[in-house]
Amino acid sequence: MEAQFTYRGRTVTAADITFIRQLITQHPGASRRALSKQLCEAWGWRQPNGALRDMVCRGLMLALHRAGHIELPEVRQVPPNPLSRRGDARRKPTQAAVDTTGLCASLAEIRPIELRPVRRTGEESLFNSLLEQYHYLGYRQPVGEHLKYLVYARGRPIACLAWSSAPRHLGARDRFIGWSALARRQNIRFLAYNTRFLILPFVQVPHLASHLLARIARVLSGDWEQAYGHPVYFLETFVDPQRFRGTCYRAANWQVLGRTCGLGKDAPNKTPNRSIKEILAYPLTQDFRQRLGAVG
Repeated sequence: MEAQFTYRGRTVTAADITFIRQLITQHPGASRRALSKQLCEAWGWRQPNGALRDMVCRGLMLALHRAGHIELPEVRQVPPNPLSRRGDARRKPTQAAVDTTGLCASLAEIRPIELRPVRRTGEESLFNSLLEQYHYLGYRQPVGEHLKYLVYARGRPIACLAWSSAPRHLGARDRFIGWSALARRQNIRFLAYNTRFLILPFVQVPHLASHLLARIARVLSGDWEQAYGHPVYFLETFVDPQRFRGTCYRAANWQVLGRTCGLGKDAPNKTPNRSIKEILAYPLTQDFRQRLGAVG
């Protein structure tokens, strides 16, 4: 049947839309959350761990509602939004007390090392606080799809890694992939951007940073799919060459693609308004170009 709508790679047909309309009609008192769970059950839409893809399904239904294909019930409850409290001086995370005793050891001596996803857990505030206290850029609440990891060894946090949706336009990256503007718009969700990487300053463990990059590359795609209903095939980050050489990324086999143009989204006259950054990338699959819709 002819496709009517596409959301995160899923084709929604006219029959699908009719089914959703009937579901809403059959449950006139149901909330949006309840309807999305009903739809997940009906479609067998589940994560690899068996949990319903409720967040993704709600996003699909909202997109259909906004496009005029269906009519959802009124919102009953607005969840707390941390972004709405940014008004007064971008409220900083509360400082968390951590063990600052110097940790000087080899990788073998501090094993096992645990990478713990902490978004929407009780440890997320600790993650936010550590970045605010110890990362030179501080903490910023991500917008869109994102994951946060705390790294533990010897029962204490030793590092933080933050990942978010990739920038939409990045010349060196786009040329390296070889995709068209249309393919980029359709498939940009399959890229993840390393926004923050922090080894706590009192942790001195040779090769820890490159080890963690190699570890995260093995688990990030699966964690992303569990959270958002789709994998990622390509990782990227920026390095400020005035401050760093990106040694740990290079040691973990990340590739240098080039440099940014220094054009932020608020530079309409094409005059550089940001510092120039080096772009590094790490494909997660050998056929990443094919998966990302590259031309040729």
